[in-house]
Amino acid sequence: MGKTPNRYIDIDPWKIRETGYHAAESQVSESLFSLANEYTGVRGFPEEGTTDRSLLGTYYNGLYADAPDQTETGYRGITKKVHYMINAANWLKTEITVDGAPVVLSPAVRGFSRTLDFRTGELVRCYRWTSPVGNEIELTFARFLAMDRPEQNYQRIVFRAVQGNPNINVRMSTDFSIVHWGRFNFWTIEAGASLSGRTAMIGALPNGQRLFTGFRLAISESLSTAEFRLSKGIGQAFSFTLSEGTSRRVDRIVQNQVEKAPDTAAGDLWERGMAHLSDQPGYEESLQRNVGYFDHLWNAIDVHIDGDAKDQQGIRFCLFQLAQTYHGFDPKNNIGAKGLTGEAYSGHAFWDTETYGLPFYLFSAPDAAKNLLLFRYNTLSQARERAKELDLKGACYPIATLNGYESCALWQHASLQPQPSTAVAFGIDHYVRNTGDEAFLAAYGLERLIEISRYLLARGDYNPDRTKFGFYGVMGPDEFQMMVNHNAYTNYMGMMTFETTLKALARIQKNWPDKYLEVIAKTGWSVAETTAIREAMDKTYVPYDPETKLYEQHQGYYDLPHVDIKKIPEQEFPLYAHWSYDRIYRNDMIKQPDVLMFMFLHNSRFSAAVKLANYEFYEPRCIHESSLSPSIHSVLAYELGKDAEAANFFEFATRMDLDDFNRNASEGLHLTSIAAAWVNIVYGFGGLRSDGDLLRLAPKLPSRWRAYSFHLVYRGVELLVAVDATKIAITADRELPVPIMVDREKVLLSAGTTVFLR
Repeated sequence: MGKTPNRYIDIDPWKIRETGYHAAESQVSESLFSLANEYTGVRGFPEEGTTDRSLLGTYYNGLYADAPDQTETGYRGITKKVHYMINAANWLKTEITVDGAPVVLSPAVRGFSRTLDFRTGELVRCYRWTSPVGNEIELTFARFLAMDRPEQNYQRIVFRAVQGNPNINVRMSTDFSIVHWGRFNFWTIEAGASLSGRTAMIGALPNGQRLFTGFRLAISESLSTAEFRLSKGIGQAFSFTLSEGTSRRVDRIVQNQVEKAPDTAAGDLWERGMAHLSDQPGYEESLQRNVGYFDHLWNAIDVHIDGDAKDQQGIRFCLFQLAQTYHGFDPKNNIGAKGLTGEAYSGHAFWDTETYGLPFYLFSAPDAAKNLLLFRYNTLSQARERAKELDLKGACYPIATLNGYESCALWQHASLQPQPSTAVAFGIDHYVRNTGDEAFLAAYGLERLIEISRYLLARGDYNPDRTKFGFYGVMGPDEFQMMVNHNAYTNYMGMMTFETTLKALARIQKNWPDKYLEVIAKTGWSVAETTAIREAMDKTYVPYDPETKLYEQHQGYYDLPHVDIKKIPEQEFPLYAHWSYDRIYRNDMIKQPDVLMFMFLHNSRFSAAVKLANYEFYEPRCIHESSLSPSIHSVLAYELGKDAEAANFFEFATRMDLDDFNRNASEGLHLTSIAAAWVNIVYGFGGLRSDGDLLRLAPKLPSRWRAYSFHLVYRGVELLVAVDATKIAITADRELPVPIMVDREKVLLSAGTTVFLR
């Protein structure tokens, strides 16, 4: 792959820890030590400030602003209005002076460490600092976000006098003046005051969305505080002196209330926020609630690995971030490519939510998976509008969005990539197939399948003699090739969407006739359209050579100049930052799996020989510029008996951010890649296949592990799959209502443990 790890995080099975301050990696650490609870997210920046590079980032799911410097264009279909997740109030801001000198994090501090515990969600940072007059103080900063009450956030600072009697001044505030991307600040202040020990402020965005953020202080020894104001902030200041060997603790108890409805009165939001702040429990009580939350969570989702400490830490880091980022709190939320950890990709969700992200939630928390799919139902009207903008019918889902509207200004992506729409169709079918929730298909799925098929029928076309249907002028998952014809992935997924829609029409008409008539009337779907998508499905051209068993990635791919990707110097990654844009498009180098991707999604439809031929042809051409790439290669490599390759890809996928393989973790974490790390284990080593009529498991033991286990929820039954050198043990909490395949054996699991000898 030509990429090497940048490893400075200590190995530990239940936490990440940085021992000693790595100033050059300051922004990478801020990403790695991010906290979130789906409602809000905060990067691991030092609240007291730093002399090194820092990205102050606090984000709220669904709070966004439109870019102020957009230029109108006369070209139809080009995105005219770009929006992005907005950097919000810094509720952690803390200014500290000791003996008159400001305390900021710098390479000069001693005894530095920071630790994020996966079992509590608490981030703790500690170091020693010496004042100009020689007084030494130890500072410990801790923070966490409540998982069960997501509006509640907490900060703790402990000051300890190691030597001398330091005089300490502290200013703790909420600050709305953060400059987004170093360019814009969108917030106006509507209210701010200190009342009965509560200090709060309301900020408003141009679109009418508001944020109430307030705090109260709990100090280990009583101190008088004084309110102060900033240009867009408000806070409390206090002072004290420590005697050598003594300490003082300050807790900040924070309440954040997001109001997305512009017509809500600011006074109502203020009253609600202040009341919740008064009732909010203290640091210790809420932390114990977090411990209980994570204890329950790990009992349900943990992947245990015996034999490799790096792999164990890697997958638990991924699971922890998935649990933080999304747990189905609100069906109007989605998973941004960076989650709530950074501003890259503008907080947008992409097509990989349904293809890479959904499986973890589908087999861990099906209700959360359902809510994740409802985001696309709730934004169907925007997808219909987008199709009209492109002179098409039906519903075209955006390549990048927060609110359902297309927000990608690059036309070659926004207009040429049908995969968000086919991914939504795949996600609906994947969910219904594995939950049996046909009521969801009737209420929320069929309408979308109809509109997506309409769009695909309009976007595709026939060749002159009408023998081949396909898509012209498209860009597939491999974004290094644009305006191509008959991209194999696009054609194949379009064909499968037509098939899914036809089957759904028949099932809902038979089992839910009233709902069927309602959807048909609502969409105006006709018999002629059913006939049209059936013909298009039957005539879809997917370029395939039965002799070589190869699918040509797109028409003309074989004629492209070849690039030996192993000869590209490591310092040229990421390529988008080091190669001119057009240079990337002029060869056969692949950004991420394209042909291999549809073979993964529809695995049961392809023979081992076909998978092997395509893997061996396309893998050497893939540069893995996308963080989504390694996991799919690992899954297929392990299936094909390429165990060493699979293991290498697995480490790359699971520790993508921890070891900063792509040298861009500073921008935020790769959340859908993190979800793909779970896929890597469960679909790769566990052999899960969920695209057929029966769920299949074919677990194998990687040579570097002694044993491993993972959890699944299937048809309402909780399963624990444990694998070692001699057996596969599957424990079900009750009888499974449908059979599954284990290796090649069809079994109906009863309550208890079933053992399969290897």
